[in-house]
Amino acid sequence: MNQQEPLLEVDGLHTGFTIDGDMHYAVNNVSFSVKPKEVVCIVGESGCGKSVMSLSIMDLLPKHNGKIDKGAIRFQGRDLTMLSDKEMNHIRGRDISMIFQEPMTALNPVLTIGFQMDEVLMNHTDLKADEIRRRSVSLLDQVGISRSDQIVNEYPHQLSGGMRQRVMIAMAIACQPKLLIADEPTTALDVTVQAQILELIQKIQDEVGMAMLLITHDLGVVAEMADRVVVMYAGQVVEDTDVDTLFHDPKHPYTKALLRSIPRMDEKQEELDTIKGIVPSLKNMPQQGCRFVDRCPEAMDKCREIDPQLGEEAQNHAVRCLLYDASFPNEQKQRGVGS
Repeated sequence: MNQQEPLLEVDGLHTGFTIDGDMHYAVNNVSFSVKPKEVVCIVGESGCGKSVMSLSIMDLLPKHNGKIDKGAIRFQGRDLTMLSDKEMNHIRGRDISMIFQEPMTALNPVLTIGFQMDEVLMNHTDLKADEIRRRSVSLLDQVGISRSDQIVNEYPHQLSGGMRQRVMIAMAIACQPKLLIADEPTTALDVTVQAQILELIQKIQDEVGMAMLLITHDLGVVAEMADRVVVMYAGQVVEDTDVDTLFHDPKHPYTKALLRSIPRMDEKQEELDTIKGIVPSLKNMPQQGCRFVDRCPEAMDKCREIDPQLGEEAQNHAVRCLLYDASFPNEQKQRGVGS
């Protein structure tokens, strides 16, 4: 693990949305860090706050009802939440780039691929127009797109899903960012293309030497890509550790449930393990106790009353669970609610 100072520090982040006049938090007191050249995976079911957290970092929340209410997002020691739109525009796309979840909606359908790629370089480099176009073509070559000199003149709808995702990757790495945020970059792609895209991202990350924040719900991707893993549930971080520890010694009941739900090729299963229930909606978040209590097979009576804190269970291993809370007496750790 790289021991350098963090490139990105998210510290006590609260991001909320105004719904019917009330503020509801999709990200609640989230803290983690990413070191230079490190790959950190954010894991959790849909609705756990992963994408909202990434949009908070990029300052791309909807202005009409979304906002960062508390906390800091420090990039190279500079708090991004304190910057103006102009200052963020200078960082976004140059120092921090993002691969969005669905390239068909992220790419402008009425502008050519070349125009959209040129725009990134035009805003963040001093290259001349002819140099920009050559660089755009070169980037498409780099991400494995053939006929790149022709593709720059085509529109997003003329490309396959895999090719559109490659274009998104090319745009994201155009200025060789220090941090790449990839929000479920293989969603809706077939298995073969998924593998190609992940291999491409890994190759570029190694070549450019950038750090990466990879958001996914696929633990197979995590095993292949991650140095460190942050597990989120209902807007909170419930476990934070290195990838080997996560797979061999998970602590939080939610993490264990996610791992059990992976199909096993080495044993016969009559039916797949599932996690009962669903992630609570923004408007129905529990106001007291553990947010996983209604779905947890290890829940205790006290889990409904006490808010668990994210604490160090071991060195470099943080868990948000009363079972590993040193301030909660061992004799009270008796199963109740979920037994």
